[in-house]
Amino acid sequence: MAVCAEVVLKPKKALRVPVYAPCIRPDDFAGLSEAEIGSLEVLKGNRKVRLAELFEVKGDAASKPEELTICLSGDFGKVRQVGFEMTSGRVVVEGDIGLLAGEHMRGGTIEIHGSAGSWLGSRMLGGTIIVHGSAGDYVGSSYRGAADGMRGGTIIIEGDVGSELGNHMRGGTIEVKGSVGLFPGIHLHDGAILIRGDCEGRPGAFMMGGKIIICGHVPSVLPGFSIIRISKSVKFGKEKIEGPFYTFVGDLTEGGGGRLHVSKERNSHLSHYESYL
Repeated sequence: MAVCAEVVLKPKKALRVPVYAPCIRPDDFAGLSEAEIGSLEVLKGNRKVRLAELFEVKGDAASKPEELTICLSGDFGKVRQVGFEMTSGRVVVEGDIGLLAGEHMRGGTIEIHGSAGSWLGSRMLGGTIIVHGSAGDYVGSSYRGAADGMRGGTIIIEGDVGSELGNHMRGGTIEVKGSVGLFPGIHLHDGAILIRGDCEGRPGAFMMGGKIIICGHVPSVLPGFSIIRISKSVKFGKEKIEGPFYTFVGDLTEGGGGRLHVSKERNSHLSHYESYL
């Protein structure tokens, strides 16, 4: 059995400007000594600095990224792009993390014992992200003006999420145990989104495929969706989620064939759709 190693990073003082640190990932740390890790460069504002100038670094890395855990201890809310394109290993955040955590992630695990900034798991291809707090806007989404959203992997958020969750998502799964803002699943092409709480509105706008499940309240369903049945339960991965759910197909304004499942019990104001069955 491989012996796992741990490298711990802790801010030397509170960060006041954004720090872009795509090198904070097992792929870059693997095989390096404590001193070599501290010599890796990050961007603080518009200036390149060494990791050791901003963080206390403790521990030598394992030779292979899959055998390495990076622990970020303290407030990393100003630190961006942690876990960029990581392929294996673990990153554990004992606090908040900034924008773009897990961007273009391909494998491994990021676990955040706090909240995450916007664009969490942006353009993600694989791996797992777990957030024990809340997250900002554009989780699992593409950049503005692009269409390359999340394509694989798993994101689980125990708290609430902002707007445009899964924008241009094309694969993978996102589970939100709290509530979400506007436009979850906008431009959804494939994959599955589960929202256990409420939705602020406009789920599935322009969606072409995939699945959205809303277990809580939603103010309305967009006119581009047509009800097709009342489902007793809905599958999300290997889990069967008991309903009943109003099941809609759409967004028909885009020629889409996605499925939107909305709790019947939590949305009695949608009962007029039953007359179309």
